[in-house]
Amino acid sequence: MNLKRRSVLKGGAATLGALATPGLATKAFAQDDVIQIANISDLSGGFDIYGQAQLACFQLAVEEINKSGGLLGKQLELNSFDPQSDIQLYTQYATEVATRIQPPVVFAGISSASREAIRPIFNRFNTLYFYPSLYEGGVCDRNHFCTGTTPAQTIEKLVPFVMNKFAGKKVYVIAADYNYGWISARWVKHYVEANGGEVIADEYFPLEVTEFGPAIKNIQAAKPDLIYSLLVGGNHMSFFRQWAAAGLAGSIPMFSTDFGVGNEHIVLSKEESDGMHAAYSYVHELDTPANKAFLGRMQDKFGDDAPYLNELSIAAYYAVYHWAEAVKRAGTLERMPVIEALEDGTPFDGPGGLSTIDPQTHHRICDVHIAEVKDNAFQVLETHAQLAPTDTQAVCNLIENPNENQYFTIESPDE
Repeated sequence: MNLKRRSVLKGGAATLGALATPGLATKAFAQDDVIQIANISDLSGGFDIYGQAQLACFQLAVEEINKSGGLLGKQLELNSFDPQSDIQLYTQYATEVATRIQPPVVFAGISSASREAIRPIFNRFNTLYFYPSLYEGGVCDRNHFCTGTTPAQTIEKLVPFVMNKFAGKKVYVIAADYNYGWISARWVKHYVEANGGEVIADEYFPLEVTEFGPAIKNIQAAKPDLIYSLLVGGNHMSFFRQWAAAGLAGSIPMFSTDFGVGNEHIVLSKEESDGMHAAYSYVHELDTPANKAFLGRMQDKFGDDAPYLNELSIAAYYAVYHWAEAVKRAGTLERMPVIEALEDGTPFDGPGGLSTIDPQTHHRICDVHIAEVKDNAFQVLETHAQLAPTDTQAVCNLIENPNENQYFTIESPDE
């Protein structure tokens, strides 16, 4: 794939050199027998369904590490902040964390907008940053590590699977009206065309939209073979309920790479969600010894309050462990030795399978599972082992350009 890249500098992003602040005081993250770390996750607001499950995984990972002896002879202490799905609060808490707590690492952000609001802050104050979320790909920043998937790991595999299963060529795309939806929709178009199909229409909806009557009429008029959804959060709930209410449930096969990470398939009736196909690095129902043991530990810790888990929550668990294992190898909490240890290719075997940090992009190489919703649960149909983030690899090489700090998007995958 010959990809043309374009730098996107939103939310105050700039080059690392322009953001660096020389002469900062030595980090005060290890005091007495405690190492302070931090996470900023939406525990309220529109993205709370994602953040609450993430927090449970952060807490479990920290507890497990502490029970096994901690790090460097010290216990971890997790400082959690709720930005309430508000970008202004994200920037406020990121600044507070970086300047007051000064932790060796921060795990933060769900939407691309939140990531791009806080990533420059962590660069400015030399605070190591993990982004535990699936997204559209393209961040190239040595201080940033992403433990979610990108389109080349999920959309690339899901599109041909569903097109072949249903012999469908004409695809209608519905997507959220911001970076994730726009850029991911381009990838859907690219992979649909690469497999002999056509995106006959695409529509974009702000997150606050709840009325999908006109869109449903547009879809009926277009008569697609397949519908690809890149809606987010409450959009999904409204669309699928209105789709079913119109008597259209099951009439057109649908697929998505974000349906279910907000537990939509559990909240909706099975009539409203059955048949949806998705691709993720993790689903709760994954039938492996590692996942069963992990879910048992989650149940032991939280009991009846144990959350249903998905890729976004497990990305948080992997993030903590990748960082902790790197600290052990580096023998220090200092940022650059830990970054170098993260880049050494040492894998971590977790509930979703083996995971390795790609040193070129600081994204995960991981397994991806194609699954179908049936009776309010995912059934795994196919697994692809150890997929690399080739979309981001095409625009980012931190080995050759370690000081690059950009957010690239694809102008045209075929140019």
